[in-house]
Amino acid sequence: MSAEEKFKVALDLRKENRLKESNELFVELAQLNPQNAYLHYQCAWSFDVLGEEKKAVPYYEKAIQGDLEESDLENAYLGLGSTFRTIGEYEKSKAVLEEGIKRFPNNHALQVFYSMTLYNLNEHQESMNILLNTIANTTSDLNIQKYNRAIQFYADKLDQTWE
Repeated sequence: MSAEEKFKVALDLRKENRLKESNELFVELAQLNPQNAYLHYQCAWSFDVLGEEKKAVPYYEKAIQGDLEESDLENAYLGLGSTFRTIGEYEKSKAVLEEGIKRFPNNHALQVFYSMTLYNLNEHQESMNILLNTIANTTSDLNIQKYNRAIQFYADKLDQTWE
């Protein structure tokens, strides 16, 4: 079976929720094609869906260093940043997500995951500021839109009181 056929089978197995088998094929493909950033990205993703985040890290890192299409690179930054957060590597998570935000400033999911990491680093004020502004700027909920200006005003003043 060719590499292209194995790749298609791995994707089909993932769709069928046969995640371990899919992962095994992606690992094999990544080992056979060490310069293929997209295969490393898919392999990292396959470890994430198995709940084996630590094993995903080197594949995400290799993918980010390679030649990924912009949308995949964006998702790889989010995947690696999120993975570092879930394994308790908060400073690494922060650095990766900051780099992702620099490269993709309009990706609101990166902002939300970054706010979670800041929470884990006890940077609660900044975490809430980012999260509230992201909600205010992206929601279609009419009730939140009605109070959009107030939410944005208070986002960085949560500890302040007025008499």
